[in-house]
Amino acid sequence: MKRLLPSILTADFLNLTSDIQIMKDSGIDIIHIDVMDGVFVPNITFGHKIIEDIKKHFDIKCDVHLMITQPEKHIDNFINAGADVITVHIEASENIDSIIEKVRQAGVKIGISLNPDTDVQLLKRYIDKVDMFLVMSVFPGYGGQRFIKETLDKIDTLVKWREESGLYFDIEIDGGIKKDNINEVIKHGANMIVVGSALYEGGVFTLEGWGDVN
Repeated sequence: MKRLLPSILTADFLNLTSDIQIMKDSGIDIIHIDVMDGVFVPNITFGHKIIEDIKKHFDIKCDVHLMITQPEKHIDNFINAGADVITVHIEASENIDSIIEKVRQAGVKIGISLNPDTDVQLLKRYIDKVDMFLVMSVFPGYGGQRFIKETLDKIDTLVKWREESGLYFDIEIDGGIKKDNINEVIKHGANMIVVGSALYEGGVFTLEGWGDVN
């Protein structure tokens, strides 16, 4: 099932409560939260407390994308905060297997992400170990970047592996998704579509014109 996941990276945080309520009223049941440390990526965003606060006030799932170095040092905080999905970058740690084991033991879904210039073949050994792969279609760090069309080849490869193996895993894409390219992304096989700045026209969150994606 294809799903649209609003990213709160470009949200006006003074309006976040009302934005999430609009999301829920529109049928959105999961949101995407980008955690950045200023080291793995140049930007700094927020930590696990934002998840705690969202969970305190809303019955909504949190898809947490860790763009941080040594994510293994912080995994427990995000598990305890209530993350429903935790995704780590294959480029960010040499301990991916132990991270997968810890997250799975906690009953939380686990994903692996890769940057646009990372070889998708590095993911193949994990196809029977994770719940999701996240393909970055921009270089991570900031919202509002141009979609890198060549990353669709990675989606094609993941779909092929899924079909050949008989395994199921979600395929998520994040970066530069807009109304004029979302259908192409879905056609290639991504079923978890993260949309950020394009949902905040004039700084105001809106799902108008996005059709029945969710």
